[in-house]
Amino acid sequence: MSRIETIGNATLYLGDCMEILPTLPKVDAVITDPPYGINKDGQKRTTGGHGGRKEYEFLGWDGERPPAELFQLILGAGRTHVIWGGNYFADLLPPTMRWLVWDKGQRINQSDGELAWTSLQAALRICTMNRVEIMADGAVHPTQKPVRLMCWSIEQAGNTKSILDPFMGSGSTGVAAVQMGRSFIGIEREPKYFDIACRRIEQAHAQGKLFEPTQATPVQLGLEAA
Repeated sequence: MSRIETIGNATLYLGDCMEILPTLPKVDAVITDPPYGINKDGQKRTTGGHGGRKEYEFLGWDGERPPAELFQLILGAGRTHVIWGGNYFADLLPPTMRWLVWDKGQRINQSDGELAWTSLQAALRICTMNRVEIMADGAVHPTQKPVRLMCWSIEQAGNTKSILDPFMGSGSTGVAAVQMGRSFIGIEREPKYFDIACRRIEQAHAQGKLFEPTQATPVQLGLEAA
């Protein structure tokens, strides 16, 4: 650990989550988006009919997925869990009922959506939200999620007052938590993105609680849990 920043009810750690997680108190929910191990830690600039994609520096953090030992630490760190990219980690996580689906609202040459594993034994939920919301948030990270999607993720975790993201990235989960009036703990090992997350969360804190129930309507598939 090389740096700790406190912003309102948010505590942000610059360092390796493998080392920091054992030192933290247990939280209500871990909401996170780990590296998938598919080398998407950067990208070259592209152009096209949909506007293309901006360029991001390759930093090497997505060269491999987190080890099984780290997932055990994550599962022990909170009461409830939402882990985006869950299809990449299905062999490291226990079976569950409630998967979350982000339908990105476009059918282009990129993925139509993304999946999140949760620890909840309840019906699957789908959120349709156009990926262009990332641009409205200010795209600053190659695997950034929309803030409103992370607000929805927190909602799905139930009545949670404290949120932890051990792979904070540019801080979208933290911004969502602050907007919803929740306490937040974030960990990020890349100084570049840690600084961006600090700035975004500080701006959210200055604005105060903004969140209203999401306008993205989840679609139920299957039966409600008894």
